[in-house]
Amino acid sequence: MTGPDAGAAAAVADSRQPASPRAFFRGMRAAVVVLTRLPVGGFPYAEAEWRWSCAHMPLVGALVGAIAALAGVAVARAGHLVAAVGVVTASMLVTGAMHEDGLADTADALGGGDTRARVLEILKDSRIGVFGACALVAAILLRVAAMARLTPHAVAAIVLVGATSRLAPVALIAALPYVTEASVAKSRSVATAGAAQLVVAFAWVCAVGAGVRALGGVSTVELAVALASGTLTTVVCGACFRARVGGITGDFLGAAQQACECAMLLAIAVARGGGG
Repeated sequence: MTGPDAGAAAAVADSRQPASPRAFFRGMRAAVVVLTRLPVGGFPYAEAEWRWSCAHMPLVGALVGAIAALAGVAVARAGHLVAAVGVVTASMLVTGAMHEDGLADTADALGGGDTRARVLEILKDSRIGVFGACALVAAILLRVAAMARLTPHAVAAIVLVGATSRLAPVALIAALPYVTEASVAKSRSVATAGAAQLVVAFAWVCAVGAGVRALGGVSTVELAVALASGTLTTVVCGACFRARVGGITGDFLGAAQQACECAMLLAIAVARGGGG
């Protein structure tokens, strides 16, 4: 995740101010800046606008999912596997592979660090180690395989997962302290989000879920197992992050999104079973 650095004291003080309509709606634009490479501009953003960007992350996730799904549809005539690769590739292009980067760094840090200090030290290293490489390969293969299984009716599932997996970082931000040192932090302003942003983010997930269900893209069972698997994965990630370093970092948030996306795609694919 990206965003301007800011002092913790100023961020906390600003978070206590009542929300303004301007901060709320400009937070939507800021969310696109945080999560994607789409050139929406709008700089500079205020602290409150970065903070409210968290509230709209599931909405941006649905947008990313829709763009990726359209890429898959565009090459669908080449086969389900090619379409699935197109979806994953488009998603990484739109987001700049920021979530995948977080997953790789997190896997290296948690796999190679035996102390809190060592975990945080490895997170600062831009190189990818064996744990990170294995995590990336496993996650990409699982996403491609699951999406290939879900085609030719995968668009709704991709949009749903794109939105719901972005709820995980918001929940972790609201529940856990941000532990990255201020001198290297890139997400501190975003990471001051709290309960209000989580409520709005959850509302976006509900709206997207209701929409795809109404359109018949996913069944009630598929929706239920997706939400259950995403929730469980978020809880497990949060417990792990708290146990290892006492909180979250930007890389941890990206890793949680990837873990939830994989878990939900797998759950939907299993729920769909032998059906088309």
